[in-house]
Amino acid sequence: LGRMKPVIVVHGGAGRIFREREEGCRAGVVRAALRGYALLKKGGTAVDAVEEAVRSMEDDPHFNAGCGSVLNEKGEVEMDAIIMDGKNLDSGAVSAVKCIANPIKLARLVMEKTKHMLLTDHGAHLFAQAMGIPEIPGEKLITERSRERWKKNLEPDSNPEEFQKDLGTVGAVAIDSEGNVACATSTGGLSNKMIGRVGDTACIGSGGYADNHSGATSTTGHGESIMKVVLARLILYHMEQGMSPEVAADTALDYMKTRVGGLGGVIVVSKAGEWAARFSTKQMSWATVKDDNLHYGIYAGEKHIKSVDEALASEREGF
Repeated sequence: LGRMKPVIVVHGGAGRIFREREEGCRAGVVRAALRGYALLKKGGTAVDAVEEAVRSMEDDPHFNAGCGSVLNEKGEVEMDAIIMDGKNLDSGAVSAVKCIANPIKLARLVMEKTKHMLLTDHGAHLFAQAMGIPEIPGEKLITERSRERWKKNLEPDSNPEEFQKDLGTVGAVAIDSEGNVACATSTGGLSNKMIGRVGDTACIGSGGYADNHSGATSTTGHGESIMKVVLARLILYHMEQGMSPEVAADTALDYMKTRVGGLGGVIVVSKAGEWAARFSTKQMSWATVKDDNLHYGIYAGEKHIKSVDEALASEREGF
């Protein structure tokens, strides 16, 4: 068996990234990609790598997932997450979960410890308890920024739609040395969303999809639009028809824009280890490691390249 060269791609959400947050978002996706890649280099699985990368971003308050999630209409954090293994199409997801630090960990437990694929709200909470996942106070997940935004959106003349533009979800896709692919996606959802609203993230084929026969993808953007076109699966369908990851991603994003007026972003890795990070929004923070080279960017057409050793050295000095 030919050994695959491992590849990881991560995104920190598509939308509008405000100037003062740019550095933090760049550093956050780079850190996540390096962590996931370190596992792959040691012979870790694609599933381990995507979980680790997403966990790293859930713990980073710059992103709308885990700590730093946006608030629903009642001022609470409700999170969604999914993970999928391309080997046998196993998947686990959670929706509308509160008071846990890492929804992606819980999603993986749903995949591995239950016969089900998606647990929601109270049931997910009971399952987390049974699995010994520590409960944390909801306030621990709320940042000053999320609270400010929530308050602004409550003002009578506010337009929450305006704020939805800087959405953000975090995600990762990977291929390991065995040639297995996986995806993981996690989000706090839409600011000031209705209680109980679940977007694309927890939905298989929309928030993510992984299949060894074609590749893996994780999405970000306007959840309702993504669900309408089943974006993640659509990209892999295009790849099955022979398109490259980049063309497949652009074709699907373009379809979503023309058909339902939705904007978003995607990361893709093919079964051959080709990758893409594409978006129709103004920005999307992303990072990739392949062949011991780190690529990363935020703006369309922006791509920095560093060797992994160089990147790890600047990691240690703090960006």
